[in-house]
Amino acid sequence: MKNSASFSFWKIVFLKTIGNFLIIFSIFILLKTFSKPIFAEIKYQYDALSKKNYVVIEETESTATNSSLPLQINLGTKQNNNINLLPNTEIIRPVDTNFSIVIPKIAANAVVVPNVDTANESSYLDALQKGVAHALGTDFPGSGRHIFLFAHSTDYFWRVGDYNAVFYLLYKLEKGDEINLYFSGKRHKYEVFNKMIIDPSQVQYLTRLTPNEELTLQTCWPPGTTLKRLLIFAKKPTQ
Repeated sequence: MKNSASFSFWKIVFLKTIGNFLIIFSIFILLKTFSKPIFAEIKYQYDALSKKNYVVIEETESTATNSSLPLQINLGTKQNNNINLLPNTEIIRPVDTNFSIVIPKIAANAVVVPNVDTANESSYLDALQKGVAHALGTDFPGSGRHIFLFAHSTDYFWRVGDYNAVFYLLYKLEKGDEINLYFSGKRHKYEVFNKMIIDPSQVQYLTRLTPNEELTLQTCWPPGTTLKRLLIFAKKPTQ
């Protein structure tokens, strides 16, 4: 009788230990998977409530090497060289004028890794830990043809948090929003004109031909998962 009671006690202790472990492990996986998109969303909402603006420096090779030169601030339809006249505004300087992407609306600023093979898993996963990947076989800014960039992609859902979070807020972009690419020291501006959610098997958007220079951005959807793909389409603004 005593042995039976002791066995029941340790059985309950064992089951509770396993249960607690599974709960803690589940919480860990959820935090690892969704912490970056949650943090990005909180920061975006805080910036919106505080009416914070992000503006892009008119970066050139000369201003990149000479910080004493006046900053040219992009305000959409306005230009202003006096930063003091811009309350609650943060200046975004591109991380690399050789090849990078800057999206003011979502405060995205990341290096672009060129010529990444989308069919080589180890190649693109390595690139996505560094920044945004430029798809091999698509063109470059200033080419007059199609450019394809992608970020936040992974082999398993629990590894999503290991990769660059620069595109987590891509879904916030709407028609008319600005995207900037810096390439070989020159700034290229694009304007969003469409977006859609597709299945991962719909790879035709990667190789599509465009009559004029267009930019496609891709990320996983919903944020923190690999279920679908979100595509953002942008083109050079009309003069």
